[in-house]
Amino acid sequence: MMVSLPLAAAAQSDDFGLDFTLEAQKKLSKAWSLSFEGELRTRNNTKTVDRWSAGLGLDYKPAAVKWLKLSAGYSLLYDNNERTTYFDATDDEVIDGDASVGDPKKYAKYWAPRHRFNVSVTFDKKLIGDFRFSLRERWQYTYRPEHTVDERWSYFDNAYDGKPKTYDGKGKNVLRSRLQVEYDKKGLAVTPYVNAELFNAWRLEKVRYHAGLDWKLSKSHTVGMFYRYQHVNGDEDELETDCHLIGLGYKFKF
Repeated sequence: MMVSLPLAAAAQSDDFGLDFTLEAQKKLSKAWSLSFEGELRTRNNTKTVDRWSAGLGLDYKPAAVKWLKLSAGYSLLYDNNERTTYFDATDDEVIDGDASVGDPKKYAKYWAPRHRFNVSVTFDKKLIGDFRFSLRERWQYTYRPEHTVDERWSYFDNAYDGKPKTYDGKGKNVLRSRLQVEYDKKGLAVTPYVNAELFNAWRLEKVRYHAGLDWKLSKSHTVGMFYRYQHVNGDEDELETDCHLIGLGYKFKF
């Protein structure tokens, strides 16, 4: 079972998952608001919990510039990691002819935290009738602390190797650029939207496309649903793949 898991995942072209969020938002003044959000995400066709997260955010909307919003936040991510190494030409098993370059070598699965900080600026304005356009530019820094696993599964020996392995700590900067269009008609409880978001870390690493809607049940309660398609362009640090995802969310304002 341990051996088949990563190989089966690699054989799939696109994954499918679910995303659940809960958000509470507190208005501090006309310009300032504070929010707390919790998230649960799945992968592997919803069979595996991908990660838990909890975050705090602070928003500022200057009264004199209604189309501008400034934001900052922190999130603690707790990830379900899967790492596979592969044989290269310098390995003794390849030199002896017992394995080939590119064959899976060792596999580890473990939970570990990440710390994420972000600062955003959002430009938001109705431009065509009831259609609202927004552009959000977000700088994001994520730090993955050093983590040691007790042992890894060896494909060559078909057993655990009994040796600890330490993965070094690593930080990463990403610029996330999101363009969104929503139909925001006064008096309409449902607000549909579409957006596209680019993830750049010195090169384009990932693109996300969303289509969804928010349903305002009352002044304080909103539920949302969205569909996401994600295309990954070699984002090895995030350990993500191309995937389809359905998201459900609930927001409470007080």
